[in-house]
Amino acid sequence: MMSAPSDHRYGVVVDSPTEERNERTVHMDTVPTLELLRLINAEDRLVPDAVASVLPELSRLVDGAAERVRAGGAIHYVGAGTSGRIGVIDAAELLPTFNLEPGVVVAHHAGGEAALVRAAENVEDDAEAGAADVAEVTAGDVVIGIAASGRTPFVAGALAHAREVGALTALVTSNPRSALREGVDVEIILDTGPEALAGSTRMKSATAQKLVLHTFSTALMVRLGRTWSNLMVSMVATNAKLRARTVTILHQATGRSREECESTLDLADGDLKVALVMLLADVDARAAGEALARADGVVRVAVDVATPTPASPAPSPEGTH
Repeated sequence: MMSAPSDHRYGVVVDSPTEERNERTVHMDTVPTLELLRLINAEDRLVPDAVASVLPELSRLVDGAAERVRAGGAIHYVGAGTSGRIGVIDAAELLPTFNLEPGVVVAHHAGGEAALVRAAENVEDDAEAGAADVAEVTAGDVVIGIAASGRTPFVAGALAHAREVGALTALVTSNPRSALREGVDVEIILDTGPEALAGSTRMKSATAQKLVLHTFSTALMVRLGRTWSNLMVSMVATNAKLRARTVTILHQATGRSREECESTLDLADGDLKVALVMLLADVDARAAGEALARADGVVRVAVDVATPTPASPAPSPEGTH
């Protein structure tokens, strides 16, 4: 006679719409490839509306995060599997795109770097590891848990510690029944419904998470003055393509010729913000740099406070005294 299985032999059942079967795709393995792709695409098209429905909550999170970053706080993304990887990608891209200082937006992925490219066993089930990963968080920081199915213990541990120390907390999930919602300051519940492939949250749920995080971080950078208009004026030019883009951005912002933009960048030692203030406020590099320092790096403010560079006096005509 076989012994009865232990309670957790086959894991924990997740109560989430993401685990349910999608009635629209039950025949996906029997249809022609083009129809299969259309079925998946039709599900993907539901994602933007799910994101649109949470914009009021996302706005609260952006404003709260901006206030804390201005005061010296940091943003912490916490997730496992695909959710964690999306957080890592978003955080990594902020440094070159907005010249963001390391440590301002930090991603914590269950299992660390090794688990980014190869799934690691049981790491997402370790709540203590989640808490340990955000052990340095203070009341001035923000912790954003990312969990498609809404139950990840690693995320739960991090959020619990963040609440204990008084940090601003948020949850990004596709599960309206998630127990992790309890106690967080901002709930971002993405109604993406059942996946085309039941339980495969790397699909619609992950797409929605990517849109939310990219929207959040971009809006945060705008609020922090890391852009001018809709241009990436804080960008770090790390390759030939990006060096050319700095000239293009300066040309788009000022209407000056590429040749003048290049020469201005030379005078600004390659600093795009300094060059932009030079051209918009008609000042030299020193005055532009000083204005940016007074404006905390915000170009629009720096243009307003910049002192125009005095014109050189015209030479006296010969023979005059």
